[in-house]
Amino acid sequence: MVPKNRFKEAIAKGEEVQYGLWLSTASPYMAELAAGADYDWLLIDGEHAPNTIQTVLGQLQAVAPYPAHPIVRPLEGDTALLKQVLDVGAQTVLVPMVDTAEDARRVVSALRYPPNGQRGVGASVARASRWGRMADYMAKAEAELCLLVQVESREALGNLDEILAVEGVDGVFVGPADLSASMGHPDDAGHPEVQTAIEDCLKRIRAAGKAAGTLCTDPVAARKCIEWGANFVAVAVDTVSYVEALDAALAPFKPVGGAREKKQGY
Repeated sequence: MVPKNRFKEAIAKGEEVQYGLWLSTASPYMAELAAGADYDWLLIDGEHAPNTIQTVLGQLQAVAPYPAHPIVRPLEGDTALLKQVLDVGAQTVLVPMVDTAEDARRVVSALRYPPNGQRGVGASVARASRWGRMADYMAKAEAELCLLVQVESREALGNLDEILAVEGVDGVFVGPADLSASMGHPDDAGHPEVQTAIEDCLKRIRAAGKAAGTLCTDPVAARKCIEWGANFVAVAVDTVSYVEALDAALAPFKPVGGAREKKQGY
């Protein structure tokens, strides 16, 4: 039987915020360490972290025994790459840089088997179907797949309504870092113009009946995004937390160099 996607179910209901953690170490060991915490979801980052399909697989295996739901962000929305991510067992994907409704439709197609899409047929040799032991995988997999797309540019802002109208998109994630750069405020997601855009996006996403997400590591800023409608929010990044913990442990004994500057917690 195809596993139930509890994360998809939760964000569709929208009754409780789903809190997440960004995994950027590309390490199954660190992923399992994180899975022991009480986050609702864990984002395995293949866009900016040095992940390969093998390290993604290792992290999916590492977190499988735990309640936290793994989400995979591939490098891009390439059909062949998404095929690999799905075949190793990802049920939820977060696709970066979706700027148009056509971009979104291409990604939806990549998640669906023919005749409804372009996903390559190979479930019998894939972890996703337990190597063919799920006899109904091809017939039922789509219902448990969850597609989240990232809106993170001026172009995407202008096309948001059309993106939201694409059937098969379950949620839209507002990427604050890329969005702020695109709007002319690099490394300053807290700029008033950017904040106004994020608020508008989150409200429009929820009004369209889709789940709305973002990344915000500052609790005050995160709560503000939740008030605006965000119902899946990453509130920490593993590498950032590790760096901060290491520096804090050393600080009582010697000056710590390379201090991280926070801007609105993003």
